[in-house]
Parts: sequence; structure tokens; C-alpha cells
Amino acid sequence: MELIRKATQVLLGAALIYAGITHLTTSRLEFQAQVPSWVPLSADFVVLASGVVEILLGLSLASLKYRREVGIVTALFFIAIFPGNISQYINGIDAFGLDTDRARAIRLFFQPLLVIWALWSTGVWPRAKRGNRRRS
Repeated sequence: MELIRKATQVLLGAALIYAGITHLTTSRLEFQAQVPSWVPLSADFVVLASGVVEILLGLSLASLKYRREVGIVTALFFIAIFPGNISQYINGIDAFGLDTDRARAIRLFFQPLLVIWALWSTGVWPRAKRGNRRRS
């Protein structure tokens, strides 16, 4: 089971690295459309900063070091960016092929799954059983 956890952790890390790169390059404008209007920073800055954070989280997940800490920070990051998904739904913003209210609503259900993925794959939740008390 531990091997599966680590593999899914690395997979999540790769996905975050890819998403972070697209924040900085090909999908920059679409990500800007998701930044809620109430955020007191420029949408471009938020997209660039979150892209860098995603790349760093992805590299941290892929390194398999400080697993629990990185898992918690990654889950908190997914929670922190959830208002952007809600804003996209409430304001009917078309981005990433989500061009209907139904598609945007369905996407909202995937954010909690990312939080669970981050916590499960890093052994935070439910607490991974270990033969010894050392941290991975």
C-alpha cells in the first residue's frame, strides 16, 4: 500500500508541475479569468505566483521528502484556490472548456478530491500505518 501512496504522490507532483508551467505559459489568460474580482492583487500576479507555488509543491511531492508536511501544505493550497473555482461557476466564466453552468458545477466536486489525494498520498489521512515511527 505504501508503494501505491508514493506513486500517487509522485503523480500528483507531476500534475502540479505541469499545471504550474501552464500558469506561466499557455493557459495564463484562462487562469487569470478564474481569479475572483475581490482579490486585491492583479490577476496576472496571482496566476504567476500560484504557478510558481504549484511547481514548487510538485517538485516537493515528487522528491518524497517531508511527505506529511508537503501533503498538508498541498491540501491547504487546494483549499486556498477553491474560491477561484467558485467564482468561475458563480460568474459563468468560460475557461478550460468549461462553458456551461453544469460543467463548472461538476468541477467544484473535484477540488475536495484533490485535497483528499494530497492528504492520502502523503500518509496524512488516514494516518498511514508504519512498522516503525520514523517519518518518510
